Amino acid sequence: MDDRNETLKSDNRYIRQIMKQDLLERDDEHKLALAWRDHEDERALHRLVLAYSRLVVSIASKFRHYGLPLGDLIQEGNIGIMQAASRFDPDREVRFSTYSEWGIRASIQDNVLRNWSIVRTGTTSAHKSLFFKLRRLRSKIGEAEGGMLTDAGRQQIADTIGVNVTDVNHMEQRLSGADSSLNAPVGEMNESMAQDFLMDDRPTPEQSVTISKHASTLSAWLAEALEELSPREKMIIMRRRLDEDGATLDELGRDFGVSKERVRQLETRAMNKIRVNLEARVDDITQLPYLS
Repeated sequence: MDDRNETLKSDNRYIRQIMKQDLLERDDEHKLALAWRDHEDERALHRLVLAYSRLVVSIASKFRHYGLPLGDLIQEGNIGIMQAASRFDPDREVRFSTYSEWGIRASIQDNVLRNWSIVRTGTTSAHKSLFFKLRRLRSKIGEAEGGMLTDAGRQQIADTIGVNVTDVNHMEQRLSGADSSLNAPVGEMNESMAQDFLMDDRPTPEQSVTISKHASTLSAWLAEALEELSPREKMIIMRRRLDEDGATLDELGRDFGVSKERVRQLETRAMNKIRVNLEARVDDITQLPYLS
């Protein structure tokens, strides 16, 4: 308990220190980003990242209910913002806070999926969305925590996320149950443990390298494709497709002062641009599983 209290105190001290940091004006941000990109000025990088560390804390706090220490989530978010700084192009008309937000969120989400449980939560984007949104959605439809979802509730969530009712059922059971120990004895004589009956279905080293290479390549291509969009198109794609909550057409229409049909047209045009950009990079786009 003492160690835990010390950890909490340390986290709180760090958060208080971060929240005191001044935000950067656009011109100051641009100068620091140029100094880092063109001259590898580490002091400039430190000031740039430190100014937006409060964004890391804010995003990390939204993932606390998955049971992971806040300090670990902040650390993963700091990795994400450092990676974003290494790729940030100050000549683009995008603020670093907007650009880095997606890297921070992706890094934290990956950490949650890796460490929350040894049981797989699903590999598709829809399954990951179900994992992160199930609690919020059940609250939104008026079904409180503590009991099982109704059939109507499961169907409504399945329709919203775009998965099967069976997937919702499995995820609900997974999130509501506790993990069992792999060292738990099995059998009448307690001669074996649960871990003795587990099969290793992890990818082979060759498969891991291929998957990692595909993911890194696609991530870089997607980032470059996004930069080819107009500022409004890029914002629509980021908020509609890349944001955890996924803004609606109505919300974006109000923000941009246009109809939701116009937003849909802009989204369609932007997605076509992205696909054309990616297709130009490979002979057969279906060779990349993430694009097929």
